[in-house]
Amino acid sequence: MAGEAHQHQQIMRAAGTSLVTQRAGGRRAGSIGRRSAALKRDHLFRKLVRISLAVGGIVVAAMVAGLILDGIGWTGIIVTMLAMVGAVSLLGTFPRIKVPTIDSLSSGDTKTLVGQTELWLERQRPALPAPAVSLVDQIGSQLDALGLQLDGLDSNTPAAHDVRKLVGETLPNLVSTYTSIPRHLRAEQQAGRSPDQQLTESLGKISTEIDSVTRQLAAGAIDNLAIQTRYLDYKYGEGLDTAEQQN
Repeated sequence: MAGEAHQHQQIMRAAGTSLVTQRAGGRRAGSIGRRSAALKRDHLFRKLVRISLAVGGIVVAAMVAGLILDGIGWTGIIVTMLAMVGAVSLLGTFPRIKVPTIDSLSSGDTKTLVGQTELWLERQRPALPAPAVSLVDQIGSQLDALGLQLDGLDSNTPAAHDVRKLVGETLPNLVSTYTSIPRHLRAEQQAGRSPDQQLTESLGKISTEIDSVTRQLAAGAIDNLAIQTRYLDYKYGEGLDTAEQQN
């Protein structure tokens, strides 16, 4: 009962966070995390570069043609404009951002795992029930925090292996198993719980585990900070003053 109450509270907090975010105008253009948003920005920037080069090339070609032919006339201007519109339309649409597969998530390196997993989860959101969507949004924020810890972590350590298994295998496999169930069966009760409920409860447990892993990885940095603080206190006299007062 206590576990179910905790999961219910967690789901309600996630739903509340999602509602506040929506009222504020949404978060990062549909991205559930900063790292997936950064991947989208990089992809968009590359698109803009390609579009700029293509449009610039068309303009230069039109200018050269005008010099050679002593003007391109209205027909040439219209052709140039159509070529520019076509280039913008085509390069603005393709290539689309590449969404990772489950296999690529589980085999990728730890540093890129967070952003890739966020991208993958974003693609699955339309197929998930509302409570699960709220939890996925919450997990996105947690993955951002986890990513900060992974940046300085050796990919060959046991901790990195555990994170890769949790984020790159367990989480996507859970969602993938749910989406493989026909839609009309997802709300039906099976042994007292529907697939919708099972997914939401499992996502809640994964959310809790991600938070726990992040705290464990951050513990080393917190301990180092405490050591440095004690050193500074001692070096600049505060530690000595305190010791004298206690004596």
